[in-house]
Amino acid sequence: MSRSKKGVNALKTRRNVLRRVKGYRFGRSKKERQAREAIAHAGTYAFAHRKDKKGDFRRLWTVRLNAAVRQMNHASITSYSKLIAALKKKGIALNRKMLSDLAANDPAVFAKVVDTAG
Repeated sequence: MSRSKKGVNALKTRRNVLRRVKGYRFGRSKKERQAREAIAHAGTYAFAHRKDKKGDFRRLWTVRLNAAVRQMNHASITSYSKLIAALKKKGIALNRKMLSDLAANDPAVFAKVVDTAG
């Protein structure tokens, strides 16, 4: 049986690693060891920030809803927390994402929802 060496596979692996770090700065885009480390860190940051993004959007929706409710000058519902409490009490099951979208894009419908809740 003929002897097989790993040159082809090693080059292919190195080429794939360096393709993934294209656009990185300094040695991280040219040196294999630094590139592997950069890939590992990038993966952990990507995983963590996918989780963080969900909380960021929820905070954005909260801020939007609070601003929209305060602009309306409704008699009983004057803040975000009072709006959410009133919606729960009335059994209106609209999530914060949908409410925020209504407040930003369709203020008339949002005003009806607030009036129904309050």
